[in-house]
Amino acid sequence: MYDQFLPLILFGIATGFTPGPNNIMSSYSGFNFGFKKTIPLMLGVIFGWTTMLTVMASGLIFIFQKYLIIQEIIKVLGTFFLIYLAYKIAFSSTEKNEKKIKKPVNFIDTFLFQFINPKGVMVAMIAVSTFIDVQNNYLRDASIVIIAYFFVAVFSVSSWCLLGKYLRKFATSENFIKKFNYTMSFLLIVCVIMFYV
Repeated sequence: MYDQFLPLILFGIATGFTPGPNNIMSSYSGFNFGFKKTIPLMLGVIFGWTTMLTVMASGLIFIFQKYLIIQEIIKVLGTFFLIYLAYKIAFSSTEKNEKKIKKPVNFIDTFLFQFINPKGVMVAMIAVSTFIDVQNNYLRDASIVIIAYFFVAVFSVSSWCLLGKYLRKFATSENFIKKFNYTMSFLLIVCVIMFYV
């Protein structure tokens, strides 16, 4: 495992920091609500992802590999959730006389979303099947993978949130905010399309 530590970290960075549902939600929330109000969302992603990875490493991966229909169900559920979220994001910045959304996505929603996030589930399956030797040093390998990905999750969602918060400095008009939200919504739809190509 130690000789695979660098590939593990590089794979984590490549999958954790690239645009995906979690990062887009974090950036959108940082832009619209600020860093502090996005903390519950980020914690939901971090602990939900780590829990899902732990469950996968504990043997769920064998069920996923045996019953491929489960992967399809997760993809469909994740698709519907992301389309709904894209709709909410696109129309969250409303006209001045309408009531605006005051709260970002909460902890429990993002925690539970990790279990139907197609990108997250696929990354977890690849990480577990590639970097954990179930025959030798299973506990050590599983612990290293889970801890490494915990920190990747912390840094990736935090970075995307800060990016959103930083971009807020350029938001000088309602038009800019709407365009930003439409862009985040569009990126979520692109994520959905990528699940099927």
